[in-house]
This record gives sequence, structure tokens and C-alpha cells, in this order.
Amino acid sequence: MHQSSPSSTTFRFLIDDPNDVSMRLDVFLTEQDDPPLTRSQIKRCLGDGEVLINGQATTKAGYRLRQGDEIIWTHAPPQPPDLVAQNIPLTFLYHDEHLAIVDKPAGMVVHPSYGHPNGTLVNALLYHLNALSSLNTPARPGIVHRIDKDTSGALAITCTDEAHRHLAEKFRTHSIERTYHALVLDQGLDDSGTFSTLHGRDPRNRFRFTGEVEKGKHAITHYTVLERFHQGVALVECKLETGRTHQIRMHFFDANCPLLGDQLYGGPATQNNRIIDRQALHAYTLGFTHLDGTEILTEAPYPEDFAFALEALRQNKQWRKK
Repeated sequence: MHQSSPSSTTFRFLIDDPNDVSMRLDVFLTEQDDPPLTRSQIKRCLGDGEVLINGQATTKAGYRLRQGDEIIWTHAPPQPPDLVAQNIPLTFLYHDEHLAIVDKPAGMVVHPSYGHPNGTLVNALLYHLNALSSLNTPARPGIVHRIDKDTSGALAITCTDEAHRHLAEKFRTHSIERTYHALVLDQGLDDSGTFSTLHGRDPRNRFRFTGEVEKGKHAITHYTVLERFHQGVALVECKLETGRTHQIRMHFFDANCPLLGDQLYGGPATQNNRIIDRQALHAYTLGFTHLDGTEILTEAPYPEDFAFALEALRQNKQWRKK
């Protein structure tokens, strides 16, 4: 859990999970989804005295966590460039005075960062919406959850702090209805199934996550095969019970069925294909109970590149590059 101020964000972690006991402090902090820092960045934060354990500042990256330890991390990142409203076209699937659901295009970063100071979804939202919630960090107004840059589809935005608290609780309790559609290598997939694994940084590639770790958070993905194609590809629908970083991409990669076009998790066959040049993953539906008790359910149509890839497979066109 965390609280925000204009200049810093305070994160509090209580070590009450046996899986976290004896873990190195820097490894534990790296595995948290927020803030998304690398291990070397976290070591610098420790050196700057940002982290307290049981009320005492520590600079020891190798400190082994103990049951009941309380970590207080007051992180003050360099301030990003001033947010600028930009007239970038957006498609809204739902919109009222409290919240909105947008159909995020593939290739659009959700919020500004040092590599992406503008041209993001937040820049577009500042132009199209009258207000955004303020409970997140200054660079992320209105953002209550994220999807990857190269994933398309439905994303919820909060316009008021009341709506932000409401949706954040829905995500915390896994009471959001989310389905994703993906094109994956079909290498022995059952007609339906559940991936229930741990979730942690892949020691072989720190940009990836894997379920094949000894300690980590729990990640659960339910999937159903919607269509199978002759060239060893399947269209699958995924329902998330948890929402970890790269969860769907990680689970299918670990199952030896990576997504087509996935530059991080896929092998050469999926990366160098003829029909899609980004991970074939689309946030298809998003639903939840609104503040007033109304049930909201939105559906994002397939974007052009995903629809093209699907039609090529249905026509049995050669998708592999030679």
C-alpha cells in the first residue's frame, strides 16, 4: 500500500508471507510492481536512505527479511517533465463524470516516463477529459491499472478520487471482470485450463517474469481455446484472477506456447512472423460494479493488426517467415 505527495510516494510492506521470509531486501523490493525499479536503482535508493526497516534506516541491500518486519520506503523520484495536454485521438468505450474506459491502441505508452515524456495516454486524457483523479503519482493522474505498451484494448481511467478508491479496491479484491484474447503457439494446449503459479523476476532475464521461482506472488490465469488453426496457432481467451505484470505473456511462455509477435518472451518463430509485429494480446472486455451499483461491461473490438492476423490464420496463409 502507498500514499502520494507532490514530491514523494511512501510504500509500506509488512512481511507476513512465509515466502518472503529470508529474502534479500533488494530482491523483495525489485519484485514489487510499484515502483517499477531495477535492482541497481533500488540499491541507489537504499544508499540515499529512503528505506526504513522497523523504524531504522538501512542501506544493506543484502538484509534478510524476517517475519513481522515492516518496511517503509519513501521514494522521491526525479520529477518528470511537466504534463502537457495533447490532441491525440482516443476511442472511449464508456465515459461519465466519475470514470472512463478507453480502447488503448497498441504502441501507446500509458503514462509519461523519462523515455516517453509525451505522446502517452495520460497526455491524451488531459486533452479529452475535464478532470482526472489525483491519488496516484503526479505523472499518472487517473491511472488505476496498466496494460503494456504493445497490448491493445480496454483500460479504465478514473476522473474523481472517489472513483479511484472504488476501482482500486475492486482490483485489490480481484472483483474486476477482465478477458484478454491472444494468439499463441499451440504446442499441446488443452481445450481449457488454469495456470496457477508464483510470479517473480526471471533470473535469466531481469526484463522478464517467470512462474518458475521459489518465492514470489501468486498469479492465476484461466484460459479457453476459442479456435485452432492448421499451422500450430490458437486463439485463446484468458480470464485474469490476479493481475501481475506480464502475467499472460509469462504463463504462456512458461508453458512453451508464447504469444505471436512477442519480442520479449517469444522465440524467433513468434517474433519473426509475417502477420503481426507486436505481441498478439488484446484486452477484450472490462467490467465492474460502478459506484452506484450499476454493472458496467465494455468490449473493445479487435484492432486492425490483430484482426488481420486472425483472418490470415483463418485463410490458412503462411505466417512463418522463412
